[in-house]
Amino acid sequence: MSDGQERAWEDLGPRYVIDTPRDVAELSILPGSTIDPASVWGRSAPLIVEIGSGQGHAIVHAASSRPDADFLAIEVFRAGIARTMLDAERAGADNLRLVEANAPEVLDHLLPAASVSELWVFFPDPWHKKKHTKRRLVTPEFAAVAALALKDGGMLRLATDWEDYALQMRSVLHAADDFEPAFEGEWAPRFDGRVLTAFERKGARVGRDIRDLAYRRRPRT
Repeated sequence: MSDGQERAWEDLGPRYVIDTPRDVAELSILPGSTIDPASVWGRSAPLIVEIGSGQGHAIVHAASSRPDADFLAIEVFRAGIARTMLDAERAGADNLRLVEANAPEVLDHLLPAASVSELWVFFPDPWHKKKHTKRRLVTPEFAAVAALALKDGGMLRLATDWEDYALQMRSVLHAADDFEPAFEGEWAPRFDGRVLTAFERKGARVGRDIRDLAYRRRPRT
């Protein structure tokens, strides 16, 4: 990290970053470490979670635009978390918290079941080489932990600029019993709550189509 990011981690980390007990791996979450969102955010409000928040452009904009909701950014790269905290402080986004951990473990162990109103997965690593596609986030196993964390009627929103990954996402989630499509036709309309980032503009500039998907968590029986 840069010197500024190191200072941000030291100065802003206690305010923004949720301290999580670890399991064996560095970015793991110890089972049984579930938080109480009302205690963490100091209120009861809709909770919106972004997986792979990067440098935080989308979630800082969303958090500062929606003071009525609480936001959690999940990211594994510390430099991105530091940049997010700097921007959050400048934007006055006091309703944003961050966690440095693997996303499936956050959904499975850290967040209470049925606590999330919306779950965002915007432009996850496509692992576009054939030998690496098994590392992609959106799998049937991910659909199961996402369904666990989402409230009944909660939304799972996804976007990618890689066509084959978009097709994989759609195939996985169409087959998931806990979800139903919240769109008609092949793809969902662009989610207007997603700010246009430099990353998205770059993908469009090189000719990659941006594809959105949206799924609603079915009621539990």
